[in-house]
This record gives sequence, C-alpha cells and structure tokens, in this order.
Amino acid sequence: MKSRLAAALIFAPGLASASEIELPTRIDRVTVYPDGAVVTRLGKAELMQGASQIVLRGLPAAVDPASIRVEGKGSGALAIGAVDVRLTPGDAKQGLDAVVEAKLKTLRDQKAMLDGQIGAIEAKRATIERFAQTGPDKLGPDGKALPISDWPAVFDAIGTALVKVNDELRGLRNKIADLTAEIESLERTRLPAGRGSPPKRDVAIAVEAQAPLAAEFAVSYRVTGANWLPSYEARLATGSTAAKPEIVFIRRAELRQRTGEDWSDVTVTLSTTRSAGGTRAPELTPVQVAFFEPPSVYESRPRLGAAPSPMAAARAKAEAEMQADTARRIPEPRPAEVQTAQLEAGTYQASFTVPGRVSVPQNGASKAVVLSQGTVSPTLSARVTPELEQKAYLEAVFNHEDEAPLLPGEVFLHRDGAYIGRGRLALVAPGDKVELGFGADDKLKISRVPVRRRESEPSWVGQTRTDLREFRTVVKSLHAQSVNVTVTDRVPFSENAAITVEMLPQTTPPTEKQPGGKRGVSAWTFDLAPGAEKEIKLAYRIKWPGDRELNYEQQPLH
Repeated sequence: MKSRLAAALIFAPGLASASEIELPTRIDRVTVYPDGAVVTRLGKAELMQGASQIVLRGLPAAVDPASIRVEGKGSGALAIGAVDVRLTPGDAKQGLDAVVEAKLKTLRDQKAMLDGQIGAIEAKRATIERFAQTGPDKLGPDGKALPISDWPAVFDAIGTALVKVNDELRGLRNKIADLTAEIESLERTRLPAGRGSPPKRDVAIAVEAQAPLAAEFAVSYRVTGANWLPSYEARLATGSTAAKPEIVFIRRAELRQRTGEDWSDVTVTLSTTRSAGGTRAPELTPVQVAFFEPPSVYESRPRLGAAPSPMAAARAKAEAEMQADTARRIPEPRPAEVQTAQLEAGTYQASFTVPGRVSVPQNGASKAVVLSQGTVSPTLSARVTPELEQKAYLEAVFNHEDEAPLLPGEVFLHRDGAYIGRGRLALVAPGDKVELGFGADDKLKISRVPVRRRESEPSWVGQTRTDLREFRTVVKSLHAQSVNVTVTDRVPFSENAAITVEMLPQTTPPTEKQPGGKRGVSAWTFDLAPGAEKEIKLAYRIKWPGDRELNYEQQPLH
C-alpha cells in the first residue's frame, strides 16, 4: 500500500507515547535547479502493530521544512500521519578523526627532525665560511703561510664544501615546505575553535500499522547551497568548396553543492525551473505626476522610519537580484564525464537526467556533465564594423531545433580544430536563431578613410552652423570562394528639432536601416566574389543653430 503525506491526519492522543524507530536512509536521487536542489532519500524500517514514530536524523539545517514530502509502502496496511521537523544542536566537541590526529603527530615529528638537521647543517656552513675567511698565509703548519701551489686546492675544497652544504639545505627546506602544506591541509579539517559541528534537523514521521510489517519510505526535501550553470561548446568546421560547413554543438552543465550532504552514487536530474524565484508577476503600484515643489528646510533630511518609495524599493530589489545572480556565476567548467543526458521537455520546463549514477563532492568543487551533443549546418557570413575596427569577423547562424531552450551561459568556440576564445549566449527559445562569432577573417581586407570634412562657422548672430562628413569603406576578398559580407556604419541621430541630420546623395544605399532597432545605424549586405572588392560611401550633414555647441553621447545598445 502506498500513501502520500497527509498533513491533516492527526492520530489519537496515545501517539505521544509511541515508540521511536530509527530510519536509516541513503540519498537515491537529486533534482538540481539553478538555485537549489530537491533531495530524495530512501529507507526501510520494521514497524510494530499500532502507532509509532520513525525518525530520520541528521538532515542539513538548510532544509526547508515546508518542502518535506513523505511517501511509503509496506507489506500490509500502513498510514502516514503528521511530520514533525526538529532542529537539533550540533556537536559541541572539537572533532578530528583519530587517524588524522595520528597523521598530524607523525608529520610534526618529521618536521621537527628536519628542523634539527637544518640547524646542524647551517652550523657546518658557518664553520666553512669562517674557515674561508682565514687567508692562505695562515693555513700552513704552525700558522705559517701555505705554499702558493696549494692555494687552488684550498679554494676548490672550500667551494665544493659550500656547494654541497647549500644543496643539502635546499633539499631539506623543500621537504619542510611539503610537510607544512600537508599539515595545514589536515588542520583545516578541524572544526573552528569554540564552534562545534553545525546544527541538524531531525524528521519524525508518525505512522500506524494494523499489523507488524516491513515498510519502505521515500523522503524528499529542498535544500539551498546547490546549483547548476549551463555552458556550451561550438566546434566549427568551415568545410571547403565541396563540403558544407558544420558545427558540433555541445551543451554542458556544471554542478556545485555545499549542502553538507554526501551526494555519492546518486541519480541526478537537472531542471531549468528556478525553485526559489517568484511565482507570480509583480504588481504595479500607481504613479502620480505633479509639479516639483522644493522641500522646506525642515524636510531636507529624510524622516526616521520613513518607508522607501515603491519605485526605490523595486529598484533596490532588482539590484539585489542582479548581485545575487552575479554571485552565482561560475568559473570555466572542467568536464568530468562525456555522456549525453536524457531530455524531458514539458510545456513550461525542461529537465535532463544524467546517465548512470553520479557523485558530486560537498566542498563546492565543480562537476561537469554533457547534456546534449549534435551537429548543425550553419550559414556563414562576415561582419565588418569599420568605424571601430578595420577587420572582418566570421559569424555563423543556425536555428535552435531542440525542445529545451538554451539558457544564458558561456560558449567556448573552436574553428577548424583551433580554440579561438569564448563568447556568451543569451536565452534562446526553441526555433530561434543562434548567432556565434568565430574570430577574425584575415582573408578580407578592410579600409575606411575619411574623404571629406567641412565645417562652417557662423559670421553673424543667428546663422546656422553645418558639419559635413564623408567616409569611404572598401572591402576586398582574398578568398577562393564567394563570401557573404555585412558592413555596418552609423551617423548621429537627433531628437531635437533644432538639430537636423541628413544623408547626402553620394551615400551608397544601405540594405537595411536601423538593424535590430539601432537608430542611426545602417547595414550593407552583399556577396563578394573571389578577388573582388566592394566600395561603400557614407556622407551626411548636420545643421544646428550657430550659438549652440553640439554634444555627442553614446547610447546603450538595449
């Protein structure tokens, strides 16, 4: 019989005196979210007839009590009732395993012995150095001078002795450095002084059996201190005139956990759902607009206890969420397994079940797994922004056809077997385009030069000033095949009626105006044959009142 947790079920008053039965468990599976994890433990217990309590001890204090769920089944009739969660204090003793203590003592004894040897050798070196300070004129018998023919032998003997002593010191000091590092590593396993082990949570589950039976239980709960972040790898093979380009696209995930539990040999599922995020869209508060009134002197300081405005509170909340998201960013992943996960895509979320059973260390070290891998056929083109850089960059575009979206993350880029750097993917929904840059295209030569600039200064009050500018961009191909090229350039735009910007007739007509909604930006897209070149002209004139000065401000992209 299988029964889910029934929080409303209350047993008879006699339950308070029911016997407690220890429930030994092991972690069987973990579902990891980008901001937490749900852990499921399995355990078995022999139940007596009547009411009793089974107790699961030693769960992390970070367990969310409201998230605890219990399922059970037995060889006979079984009922699950109330679930109590109790916080138990940690062990106040300063614990260190006896084996570690013995190892520390041995290492410290070895270090003390080496310190003694170093002291003896340093005394030996000091004696040799003092001997070297005695001149050969006093080293002979009865303090007389040595024959000059013996001086080289004395010098060689002193030098050889010093070299040998210094080599011995160097070797001993290296050994001491290794011992010191090992001792420090073992000492870090101690609990901090004055602090015991962290507090734990015990879960007491009320059960009732109509007859003695063997029961199995599954206890699941949510914990913080665990997360996963996506990362990607794109390997582009540009092909040749006979072969089409291909991209091997690999989706990876990096897991980390500091829950205080041992995730050894468990089934891991990764979910795209944020379990700690909001569950409803935020509510907008009304905003009233009024004329600005200068504050009175006594109101110039904020009143104590005054509540922040709704807009300020919303802005502070957004900044806090941004900082928390930044803190969760993870360095570059180190793949640990090369296996593909099983994808289960639902209407509102996707999950990946990692094949086999996985062990994730509890010290925060990374564990990388491959979620999916496939080959796509991209469309290649070159993109040029000559005003900023006279260089062309190779871009690849393909449609994302998987059922699961691509979450924001880093992508590591390879072109024809060479690693060229890393980029970043924004959120890509199924069916959307993926655009990746694959480095500079050195077979496209770019030049952009100013052709003309003419400014007019006003000669009387009220006269209009003008600024005329003209540029010439040339793209030349050294490729053996035709390439698609997009050149983007810009002119200033104005939202002030007194400032006008006009394109001049000599401008090459653009293929697209305001690509991506970027005001003032134009794009020219064309196919460039082998050895051919393309010229693009851009000319514009700005007019404004002669008694004013212009200010050029860079606008954000988004």
